[in-house]
Amino acid sequence: MNMPVPLFAAVGTIHGWPINIIRRRNAYFKVSSSMDHHNLSKVKSNSLRVLEWDKLCHSVASFARTSLGRQATKAQLWSLDQTFQESLRLLQETNAAILMHNHGSFNLDLTSVDLAFVESAIKHARRGLPLDANEAMALLFLLQFVEALQLSLKAAIKQDSDWYKEFMPLSEMITQLVVNRSIIKLIQQVIDEDGSVKDSASSALKKARDQVQTLERKLHQLMDKLIRNETKEAALMVASSVDGRWCISSGTDQPTGFKGLLVSSGSGSIIEPLAAVPLNDELQQARALVAKAEADVLLMVTEKIKMDLDDIEKSLRTAIHLDMIYARATYSLSYGGTYPNIFLPEDIDGPLMAEPYRSKDKTSQASNPKKEWIFYLPKAYHPLLLQQHREKLSTARKNVRSAAAEIRRRKMQAENMAVKGEAEIDLSSLQKQVRALEEAPPVPVDFFISQKTRVLVITGPNTGGKTICLKTIGLAAMMAKSGLHVLSSESAKVPWFDCVFADIGDEQSLSQSLSTFSGHLKQISEIQSQSTRRSLVLLDEVGAGTNPLEGAALGMSLLESFARSGALLTIATTHHGELKTLKYSNDAFENACMEFDEENLKPTYKILWGVPGRSNAINIAERLGVPSTIVDNARELYGAASAEIDEVIMDMETYKQKFQELIKESRHYLTMSRDLHEKLLVSRRKLQDLGSQQRYKKMRELSEAAAVARSTLHKKVRQLRTSTMKQSQLSKASKRKLANNYKHATAVENEQQATNMSSSSIQVIKQPQSEKITEFPKVGDTVHVSSLGKRATVLKVDTSKEEIVVQAGIMKLKLKATDVQR
Repeated sequence: MNMPVPLFAAVGTIHGWPINIIRRRNAYFKVSSSMDHHNLSKVKSNSLRVLEWDKLCHSVASFARTSLGRQATKAQLWSLDQTFQESLRLLQETNAAILMHNHGSFNLDLTSVDLAFVESAIKHARRGLPLDANEAMALLFLLQFVEALQLSLKAAIKQDSDWYKEFMPLSEMITQLVVNRSIIKLIQQVIDEDGSVKDSASSALKKARDQVQTLERKLHQLMDKLIRNETKEAALMVASSVDGRWCISSGTDQPTGFKGLLVSSGSGSIIEPLAAVPLNDELQQARALVAKAEADVLLMVTEKIKMDLDDIEKSLRTAIHLDMIYARATYSLSYGGTYPNIFLPEDIDGPLMAEPYRSKDKTSQASNPKKEWIFYLPKAYHPLLLQQHREKLSTARKNVRSAAAEIRRRKMQAENMAVKGEAEIDLSSLQKQVRALEEAPPVPVDFFISQKTRVLVITGPNTGGKTICLKTIGLAAMMAKSGLHVLSSESAKVPWFDCVFADIGDEQSLSQSLSTFSGHLKQISEIQSQSTRRSLVLLDEVGAGTNPLEGAALGMSLLESFARSGALLTIATTHHGELKTLKYSNDAFENACMEFDEENLKPTYKILWGVPGRSNAINIAERLGVPSTIVDNARELYGAASAEIDEVIMDMETYKQKFQELIKESRHYLTMSRDLHEKLLVSRRKLQDLGSQQRYKKMRELSEAAAVARSTLHKKVRQLRTSTMKQSQLSKASKRKLANNYKHATAVENEQQATNMSSSSIQVIKQPQSEKITEFPKVGDTVHVSSLGKRATVLKVDTSKEEIVVQAGIMKLKLKATDVQR
């Protein structure tokens, strides 16, 4: 079914689409030029239809988690009425949602929230009507969703304040919402998770429900008693509730042993026993009391909500908006989209270039494409072809799994060999289908259009992919404008177009008695009248459908007109060789052709830029076995000059292919060198970290050893001083032992102080040999050091070597006994 034209003032919808002008299935595009400015003109509607934009809108909207979100997503995408600044904001929203997804702490999935119930709750509250339990629970889930988002945002900002800026504009959108915790607590107190009002919500409700249970229990006992008393037909009788009143159903129309009111008869009878009538009446009254008590509770909740109705309505609008953003972001993540750098054509070098998607993960940042390109789409995919291939592959794999499960089931049932063999053959064929699909994915194409190009002419064989290329570039332009990521590799650069016009396919109009050729001309004429200097025009097989010479002349004239005063960029496909010559007389033109594999006689679906296409019909005929006389005659009729031109074109194609291979190889080596450089930087950082760790470890070990040595030294000194005070006279052997101990302690201290570069040091001053003295100073005596001209305290006396250790201020000196005076 064709896509309807949406109107924002619509009263109702069909499958989520506005229907205020939709009356007949075939009248979707009959829109007059005098309609509201929100409506799309017929030529624009036809352009969107032939580009299959409606299918892409439906595909993106399917990622929304709520019905209201899906409707809003379709309407927003289909409108294509965004300004440049609005397109920038849409892209920023999509980027922020992707960044939140990658962060891992945010949940934008609204599957658990029924926004339609929330919308109904708001309408009921504004009219003063009580909410039902499902509406109250939907409102509770919405408020909890908003509260969880705010808590996640606060936690992320607390971890790193830069996240607030990274998540803009979603961070601002989320923080502006107001959630009343008292409403959440109230709904949780009175409404159960299954959507029923709790017994504890009010005393009246609990009393009424207890009464209902008591009456139902009495009725069950009464019914059981009456059925047991029926000896003949007891097996055919059963108690059942009819319109809320308990009765006995009998499988026959035979009279019963109890009196009652006949409710219905036929194949059996349903009787309300007279003994149960009063209880049934009381039960009805008790149930009415339960309903009233529940309504009172819900009305109390409604009155509470009415005080915060504006905040709740804002939360609902924001939730729908977030669901739209979630759909765009999830679609981009699912299909591997990349951020498009959009810009206004007149400000290509100005400040209005869209900032690329930034992330704290440097690997995901988009590098700026070269400035010489006005349209830069490396390895771009047609989104619908990619979706179709994924769906086919998923279906094929599912069929393989189902077939394998069926084979296992049949083997377990021990079926005959013929059936097993048939199942195995079927599984093998299904596996071949999966491999075939895996080995033949959609072929991406490169679009590199320079700034000076106004008209691009693409030539190539039928079924070579020219029309797919037109649709791919048109869809990419509209996706970027609508806030979607384009399906290409990094560095996508797309101008912001005010409108995308397309003339593709058979536009024959029987109602206006127009032929195919006339239909194309009428469409192209309307495109030329409505296109601006910011428009993109896509023309398929321009000049086709009439005499080749006239068609070529008309096509050349049309393209020259678009180059002079038409759209910003016009892309046309053609079979007319004359259109390829426009490049050599007008710098605004550029040529490209679809590559053709002459070895296998099939297109490769790749674009060769700067190379005009050539005819392959005669060569294909020769390879297909057409008689040589016919082929030779065709070559003569075709002309030697044309053949020479084809040879030149062939040489150009060969050169272009080699050039592309060299570029691919150089990019490969460049990627390898970048990877090696990154690995070297990582290795250097690891070595630096390891060196720092080793130095720190060594310093720590030295510090610990110094602390141990210092502690030992101080302990020895204290022991030495204590021993000196207690023993005034020491034997010569004892003195020698103490001297040795003290010498060892001093050596340890000297070694430690040398390691830590302490200011204290032990200086050994060598003096000339003098005669031996007979009386040595004692430990603790004060002596005069002649070499320093200072007084010092004796710390140690070594009589065997005639040496003493003294301390003068902070210095410790080892001297000959002759060097000091008492």
